[in-house]
Amino acid sequence: MAAGGWHMAGGGRRRRGRAGGEAAAEGGAVLRRLREARDDLLSSGFWAASAGAVRAPLGGGAEPPALCVCYGLGRFSGCPAARHQLAFLLLLLEELGVPPGRCSLFDPAFSAQEAAALGELGLRLLPDNEEGKHGIEGSATLFYMVHCGKALYNNLLWRNWSEGALSKMVIVGNSFKGMEERLLSRILERDYSYIAKVLKGTEEVALPAHPRYLDTFNDTSVHWFPLHKLKELSPEVWDFVEEPTYQDCDDLEIIRKDDRADGCSPVAAES
Repeated sequence: MAAGGWHMAGGGRRRRGRAGGEAAAEGGAVLRRLREARDDLLSSGFWAASAGAVRAPLGGGAEPPALCVCYGLGRFSGCPAARHQLAFLLLLLEELGVPPGRCSLFDPAFSAQEAAALGELGLRLLPDNEEGKHGIEGSATLFYMVHCGKALYNNLLWRNWSEGALSKMVIVGNSFKGMEERLLSRILERDYSYIAKVLKGTEEVALPAHPRYLDTFNDTSVHWFPLHKLKELSPEVWDFVEEPTYQDCDDLEIIRKDDRADGCSPVAAES
């Protein structure tokens, strides 16, 4: 990434024909709007104010992330909030030293053009809908999940339900404290048991409030799970590792694999 903005990876490749020219023009427009979003985050002071929160896990003993996974970004080509969230993610990768090629994204809403634009930025697409069940496989991983449904966080925790895995994770997304405050405890424990069980093992720092981004980053926090806090949890917490099913959940905020016929990213669907 250049200091003055972001450049398309492999920009020397030429597309031929009218369709190729239109695609190139659209990709250039997306990049221009992303640069504008980046400039907004910097000039408004929001990124500078957020720097302490995004670096808090490192100061708290967390391992620097080697990988990044992003869920639920949305249609950033036409939605300013999603575009600012993507710009924030790219600034975050720069700040934490995670190469774009080590950041994988999935959102079934991505259009083929948006998927192509992410590829041009050097980012990768996850080929399938994991429903949040992404195992870190021993690698310190940053998860960027702004405004995702509670089930996605719960699934992610379930998939990595061990002291060793959780201590290598950082989650930027909906405030766990906010979930605890808004949900009845019996609902939280019944439908999102892994969120409920990990609360006492979680450190959380909220992103600052800013009048320009009230809808874009509201209720967003940085979460990490210090090993010493996880070891203080009751041993019984780790015994029950049944996969969540949400049979009694009336308002499941997640797109299941079967909700999309192919269950694949736009790129995978076209290949």
